Amino acid sequence: MAAGLGTRLRPLTERWAKPVLPIDGRPMISLLLRELGRAGCENVWVVTGHLAEQVEELVGDGSGFGVAVQFVRQSEPLGSADAVQRALDAGAAPPVVVSAADTVFSAGDVERFVGAFAAGGDAGAIAVRMDPAPGRGRKGVRRSGDRIVDLRDDDPGSVWTPAPLWGLGAAVAQRLRHDQPPYELGNAYGAAIAAGEAIRAIEIGKTRDLTDPLDLVEENFPYLRAT
Repeated sequence: MAAGLGTRLRPLTERWAKPVLPIDGRPMISLLLRELGRAGCENVWVVTGHLAEQVEELVGDGSGFGVAVQFVRQSEPLGSADAVQRALDAGAAPPVVVSAADTVFSAGDVERFVGAFAAGGDAGAIAVRMDPAPGRGRKGVRRSGDRIVDLRDDDPGSVWTPAPLWGLGAAVAQRLRHDQPPYELGNAYGAAIAAGEAIRAIEIGKTRDLTDPLDLVEENFPYLRAT
């Protein structure tokens, strides 16, 4: 999913699409595509919207990253679930792995997530990371073993927060647009959980993202010093 407006990063994202901004000197979407290629995800649908041409020019056909890419346009910001539905309408078929294009995952985590989701046979899966001090809008999820039982945990002691990496099976896919716009992935997974579907929690390590303009300096400063 590479269609977002990146509003919290303005004014940077008035000129550049968030997925093309760098972490460690490399565009975030390029790091993600390489991890997907290493995980065996040969076919990737990239959903673009805001400043779509920047993303599409950078990614090309995906061969430089070890994947085959098809682009799908989201003409208006109707939510994350709408973005996924557009990819499905364009030929992607569940089970699929869904990721935000503006998050950098620890090396190997995408591959481990893909393997665990493929082996589990669950209706869906959500990556979770340990975050002893949730902040910046992150909310905890409630788990029972390796199952997610609620996408919101108001317990202040909760340490598990969701990461923007999802496994999506047919039971979740059929609920992508079950409510009112904007259609969000969290609502689709919540509806599946309420219907008794099994949603697996797959633990991953730290993630990196650009939330505000200062992050662009902080996430690239070690790289700049090394060079």
